[in-house]
Amino acid sequence: MKTYEFSIVASGVEPSAANFEDAFFEAGCDDATIAFQRGMLILEFGREGKSLEQAIASAVRDVKKAGAKVERIEPDPLVSLAEIAKRTGLSRAAITQFALGQRGEGFPLPAARITTESPLWEWLDIARWMHAHSKAGVDAEAVREARVMKDANDALASRRAAAARHAAKRKKKHREAA
Repeated sequence: MKTYEFSIVASGVEPSAANFEDAFFEAGCDDATIAFQRGMLILEFGREGKSLEQAIASAVRDVKKAGAKVERIEPDPLVSLAEIAKRTGLSRAAITQFALGQRGEGFPLPAARITTESPLWEWLDIARWMHAHSKAGVDAEAVREARVMKDANDALASRRAAAARHAAKRKKKHREAA
């Protein structure tokens, strides 16, 4: 089996609790380094699995078993030009030239914060483009892993949205009954 490295950003647990780390260890997160940053719990995994999908799914299950709420999986699917440069090993100047259309055609358009000076791109789109244009050694496996990360985060977002809709319906019924 291969070891996959990724992080889970979670919430809903108090790091000052006496059994904080033990709860994660006992839940099966003994292959994660735990940190608390910017009000969020970060679990950096080196998880073995038959596939990245299986490794992420088992880690998410274990984090939930410890009582935490999984917010997202990282590396983040939205990336800045600087992060694109870091992930591809190309210079920031080269990535900027790609984004401006000065070096190759068809570079993906930003997906978020388009009107700001710091737009964000979907890593999956960038990885696909880099692979299709034989840039920076982004291979088919990197594209597949980008797809898995995006799918995992999309599934988490979808579950959060469904839970929010359900809670809003319950709240509305409660108000109507009162």
